Amino acid sequence: MSSIQNANLMPGVVVPREQTQALLDQRAAASAQIKPRDHYTLADRFEEQARTQGERPFLIYAGQPYSYARVDARANQMAHTFYAKGLRAGDVCALLMENRPEFFCTWFGLVKLGVVVAFINTQVNGRALQHALETTAAKAVVVGEECLANLQASDELPALSYWLVPDAENPWNAALPKGVDGHFAARLDSAPASAFPRDMRAGIEAQAPTLLIFTSGTTGLPKAARYSHMRWLSSGDVMEVTLKATCEDVFYCCLPLYHGAAATSVTSTALRAGASIVVRRKFSVREFWKDVRQQRISVFQYIGEICRYLLNQPLVEGEREHSLRCMLGAGLTPESWQRWVERFGPIQIFEGWGATEANANLINVDNYAGSCGRVPDWSRTNLRLVRYDVENDCHPRDAQGFYQLCEVGEVGEAMGFIVDHPDIGGGRFEGYTSAEASEGKIRRNVFRQGDAYWSSGDLLREDRDGYCYFVDRIGDTFRWKSENVSTQEVADALGDLPGLELINIYGVQVPGHEGRAGMAAVLMQAGQCFDPEAFYALTEQSLPRYAAPVFVRVSAAADLTSTFKLRKVDLQRQGYCPEACQDPLYIRDEHTRSYQPYSPEVLQRAGLQPFAGGAA
Repeated sequence: MSSIQNANLMPGVVVPREQTQALLDQRAAASAQIKPRDHYTLADRFEEQARTQGERPFLIYAGQPYSYARVDARANQMAHTFYAKGLRAGDVCALLMENRPEFFCTWFGLVKLGVVVAFINTQVNGRALQHALETTAAKAVVVGEECLANLQASDELPALSYWLVPDAENPWNAALPKGVDGHFAARLDSAPASAFPRDMRAGIEAQAPTLLIFTSGTTGLPKAARYSHMRWLSSGDVMEVTLKATCEDVFYCCLPLYHGAAATSVTSTALRAGASIVVRRKFSVREFWKDVRQQRISVFQYIGEICRYLLNQPLVEGEREHSLRCMLGAGLTPESWQRWVERFGPIQIFEGWGATEANANLINVDNYAGSCGRVPDWSRTNLRLVRYDVENDCHPRDAQGFYQLCEVGEVGEAMGFIVDHPDIGGGRFEGYTSAEASEGKIRRNVFRQGDAYWSSGDLLREDRDGYCYFVDRIGDTFRWKSENVSTQEVADALGDLPGLELINIYGVQVPGHEGRAGMAAVLMQAGQCFDPEAFYALTEQSLPRYAAPVFVRVSAAADLTSTFKLRKVDLQRQGYCPEACQDPLYIRDEHTRSYQPYSPEVLQRAGLQPFAGGAA
């Protein structure tokens, strides 16, 4: 049995640093296979696999397999049609479509031309959709029939070509929105399925952008991050080594494809290994384990909240009888991690840290519970943890005016040294479509004159064994009663409240007090009620007094991004004002050792003033 398998059976065991480094070295070697100036693209890899794995299933949707050859043939029809409609290498085309086989066929058809594909969030319309199309400088939009309502609800969209791809599951029974070409599908079906000439994209280098992927948009309008062919291909090369993926693996794609995780890690790794992808339109708690068992799924990409949803379901006999061997993702708390493996068995968990636009990342290859990755040797990574002063919102400087590295156990901002070398792909910061936004994420003269680092905005901590832990986003950590409070750590500590579905922690301004008071927005499971005394008792048991939420609002629904990230800005603006908040409000009451319904009397007893409003 390999050491990795041993770690798999014993999550939380510290393995020798050299063992961790050995796998990280394999990953580094894999990431360097594609060079920036190679004339090799995403389309080339897909076509290679279509030639060698033609009859093997690439996609499985609603129980139906779609072979590599079948997807390739449809992508060729797409490419011929897009070319006839005027798209050329280097153009940008937006794709607005839910998870289904036609998403892949459209995507791969566009890259066969060398077109840059901008993935558009299927939840947006109006100003947000207009912003997405304008900031990507798209020449055209391919829209799935299931997303026509997004266009219908938008008044001032750019004057572009809008090409409709039908969706038999969601027929549109009204007049088409203005500008939508309803004849595109007929042209597509009559187009040749023969190979599209590679010379149309022959001049494209691996370092050229192939995707525009939007950030999650937890605050403000999302930014479109550039994603090169090289980076996308290297992701598959690296994760194939990490997961030991083969053509026998079956990946599960239940996160939206317009998001980085599904479009990069899942798709690039499955394609590299010649494996299959089970595609689901949207994540379903009820269908998850049924899909895993029926389709023999072996690899699953998660978001922490998905795991929480699954853990909240009632116990079912035979839960540990499944084919899942490993899972990769981010946001799995230590408590949920332990509960997961105890309940569902010894599944290898690859928890990681990074971002769509990141030039540095971490991944936990040791199955060490709770950690997002390990750095056995800091001289072999471009990642650095930099001291950050939460109270003054700045990075402390040394006598020479440079930033300072964190000590072990100290919380600091994760930054990635930006490598600028024509023959090296690793460590590049590919930035956004907005030059101003790109420059805003770069810190210069950090440790020496002339250097440059990507600023993640994430706070991490390293322990004495080299394992790192995500703490919070800068701005989410707030100051209360002269103490730093991490919203993530508070949420983790209170996540075991009986009947809880979700908890969102944030700081709100309180008149007459410095810093921010903690506030919790809780969403209870169906049929469960918020118990203020039990919540108070849990805060006493799990948190220092200063970190316990001062206010609670019991929400009727969670305010989530489409990738299950919690939004906080509107909640912070509403604060604990009963006029602005329609949800039941509670105030921490030390006198009764509970949380009492909001009233001026309880507020006064707590030594607090009414909410005055303020910016998030």
